[in-house]
Amino acid sequence: MTTVLKAEGLRKTYKLGSFTSRVTINALDDINLDIVSDDPVIVSLVGESGSGKTTLAKTILRLVEPTAGKAWVHDQVVTGSGGMGRLDFMRMVQPIFQNPFDAFSRYRTVDTYLHETAARIAGLNGAKGRDAVDEALSSVGLDYADVVGKYPNQFSGGELQRASIARALIPHPQLIVADEPVSMIDASRRMIVINLFKALKEQYRTSFLYITHDLATAYYISDYIAVMSKGRIVEFGAARDVLSTPRHDYTKLLLSSIPTLTHKWDRTPALASTGA
Repeated sequence: MTTVLKAEGLRKTYKLGSFTSRVTINALDDINLDIVSDDPVIVSLVGESGSGKTTLAKTILRLVEPTAGKAWVHDQVVTGSGGMGRLDFMRMVQPIFQNPFDAFSRYRTVDTYLHETAARIAGLNGAKGRDAVDEALSSVGLDYADVVGKYPNQFSGGELQRASIARALIPHPQLIVADEPVSMIDASRRMIVINLFKALKEQYRTSFLYITHDLATAYYISDYIAVMSKGRIVEFGAARDVLSTPRHDYTKLLLSSIPTLTHKWDRTPALASTGA
């Protein structure tokens, strides 16, 4: 069995205010999590705004330095003391951000980013790099001709997010951290991306940490769910168990605000839908 994702004593503290009036904010308050599996998994991290889920995602991505504690991905220390080098880390862990238009400069073509990822992170140049880019784009329902020479503003939000997902796939990472990846996409197109994650988990043998405030989506996509509140993980378990028999009052409160979940959706929209 492999440690897909583990956090041990993760803390992130911010001190706000002046010398005479300083407030301590515990954005992460002793996060402990241990996900072990021989197969890739999708773990949804759910909670309201300000619960700490984005801070936890950024800590695992090494965009935020923890005040204390460590995190592991596939048995390798990725944050905290003793963490691996940056290039090795980027080969193992890749991000997908909330707003795809923030992930690409408007002054550079999207295919430039894809080829740079292939060369600099995956170590693939020339024909091998082009093949890797083609493979990743095909996996998300795009052709190379759809992106070559085009700038971000020439894409819809759904198309650009799929290009962003392709970029993350090129190094074949063990974990993709996706922070609210469908919140900026038109509601009619969100299921295309959500179903894409489920397919890519099996195709690439890649696990996902999926950050969302939407419990219905988390139920549909997830193998496991972790519920965060006030910087702590208050409940964790198999998705069906957490949402059918919640133990923590906060999870029950979140569930009370959405329609009853009685089954998982089983219709998969086509990836090539126009404008997605």
